[in-house]
Amino acid sequence: MVTVDDVRRVARDLPRSSEHLIHDRVKFRVGAIVYVAFSRDETIMGFGFPKEERDALIAAEPDTFHLPRESDLRFHWVQAWMARLDEDRMTELVLDAWRMVVPKKVWSAYPA
Repeated sequence: MVTVDDVRRVARDLPRSSEHLIHDRVKFRVGAIVYVAFSRDETIMGFGFPKEERDALIAAEPDTFHLPRESDLRFHWVQAWMARLDEDRMTELVLDAWRMVVPKKVWSAYPA
């Protein structure tokens, strides 16, 4: 199981990334765009993910991933139960979400 601190260690060194506390929820943003956010109780991590691929992700691992609330379905967003993620999977999801919101020249210069 990963924690918000584990995500923080990944996100804090990403170019243009910043952490914010908004309505008692930890969120990571690039500019005004949120790419990772947590539920108030920090049991759920929401993250940027291509809309056209999210149904396949959820179908493949329904115990780990789920859709956000209906009002957020218009966004490129998926949610995961923190208890079901390991550090490698969380890192992959955070980096992919970050790549969705920064220019290609920024992420291509970032070492994997």
